[in-house]
Amino acid sequence: MKYFNTEGQCNPDIHYMVNLDQRLKTIKERYIERGTYFIINRGRQYGKTTTLLLLADYLKTDYLVLFFDFQDLTTSVFQDESSFVKGIIRCFKGALEDYAVGSLDAKRKEEFLQVLDGQYDMTEMFTRFSQICGMSKQPVILMIDEVDSASNNQVFIDFLALLRRYYLSRAKKPAFHSVVLAGVYDIKNLKLKMRPSEEQRYNSPWNIAAKFAMDMDFSAEQIAGMLRGYESDHQTGMPIEELAAELYRYTSGYPYLVSAICKTMDEELPEMQKFSDKRSIWAKEGIVEAVKIILKSKPPLFDSMTKQFDMYPDLRNMIEQILYQGRKIPFSPAEKSIDLGLMFGFLKDENGYVAVANRIFEMYLLDLFIAEEAVTSDMYFYSQGSKNQFITGNRLDMELVLAKFVEHFTDIYGDNDEKFIEAYGRKFFLLYLKPIINGTGNYYVEAQTRDAKRTDVIVDYLGEQLVVELKIWHGNEYNERGEKQLLEYLDYFRQEKGYMLSFNFNKKKTVGMKRIRIEDRTIVEAVV
Repeated sequence: MKYFNTEGQCNPDIHYMVNLDQRLKTIKERYIERGTYFIINRGRQYGKTTTLLLLADYLKTDYLVLFFDFQDLTTSVFQDESSFVKGIIRCFKGALEDYAVGSLDAKRKEEFLQVLDGQYDMTEMFTRFSQICGMSKQPVILMIDEVDSASNNQVFIDFLALLRRYYLSRAKKPAFHSVVLAGVYDIKNLKLKMRPSEEQRYNSPWNIAAKFAMDMDFSAEQIAGMLRGYESDHQTGMPIEELAAELYRYTSGYPYLVSAICKTMDEELPEMQKFSDKRSIWAKEGIVEAVKIILKSKPPLFDSMTKQFDMYPDLRNMIEQILYQGRKIPFSPAEKSIDLGLMFGFLKDENGYVAVANRIFEMYLLDLFIAEEAVTSDMYFYSQGSKNQFITGNRLDMELVLAKFVEHFTDIYGDNDEKFIEAYGRKFFLLYLKPIINGTGNYYVEAQTRDAKRTDVIVDYLGEQLVVELKIWHGNEYNERGEKQLLEYLDYFRQEKGYMLSFNFNKKKTVGMKRIRIEDRTIVEAVV
């Protein structure tokens, strides 16, 4: 029986996965057949290794594919050139042993292995690679996975420089037809891991690779194809297209996150009493519960994100401004923090502005930032001490949450100036809300409405969705537009009541709570 896989590469024979045939065909036509040197650089657990392995298999009837992983090399290999050459040759011999299809019969394979025998330096190693390329009846493709795992070693930089020179001379002597490297860091970004003096000495390896412009995110249509395979085996009765769209809304197609949600729904939710059958699991409520479990489990992908924030505090600061303040930052990959966020898979271009890559990342980051702030936050302390009063009959009383927030906020921060409130008001509400729903509910910020003036927060508490609009007061006309948008969200979530929290700097404002009746819906507004 197939299963959803989140550990290591995926195999279509044993795993439920998105069909990548069209992607492989495009890579072959656009890059391999043209003899391109390119790098597949994407964030952690983005399907790079799976793509490389499937590509190697896809190409092997037309090419001699030599594939290996730099993580197979131990630290000792990088001590000096001699050790490095021995390690690389060992990897090449392993790649030749793995190749069993096409024109490379046992005799020719043995001849290739003999060419690689002996002790020699790195320059001679490339001469022997050239011999093998000349002897091969098929064009030779070199594929190296996790190439950036060795990037802070000088001997590796020498290897890249020689590989570049060797590849560029292929018109004069036999060489690799195409070179494919994969890792989180693009070659040009590997310089970030070097000391400035080293970067100045070794510029030549950085300016050769073609841009790998393919989208490796899964589309909603591709996700639906994977769900159809699962449905064929399990007959859950799931609404496939609807669930695929919802999975995409949470993940934006990030491969690991899509698989992780499906794996959690398949393996963990059946153990929970709240889900009576498969149909109840494979529904929007099941996705919400799976996301909650994933956020609590702290997978390695999230650990990697936290580590990068420690290394690049400017990147973290920029994301905090986007999430808390709704700051609109023009998209420009030339800016260092934006470039790093794109490379790690944390950020994306959304209508010309920088945005967090997907909703789950946003939810995790908000949880992270709030947990760090909670230690010294008075707002967190006030709500934590009285959180039980907000729950009545397993329902969250959002009207009371807003009323108490207004009371506490006015007491603590009422004397602060407008700039302070604009910058931190929404952060304080999220801090106030977190301990009330923690462990039972969750929330996310609706990316389409986040800006410096308004933000919509969707709270999920025991299957009930509550829509709260947080806004900075900018006159009645703007307020009416916000009400219209809120009504649209109430329609989407099939709710009769919505909530607004207004940070109003008008001196004539009335602080407190009021109800607004629009059509057949009620909006509860809290004014600070």
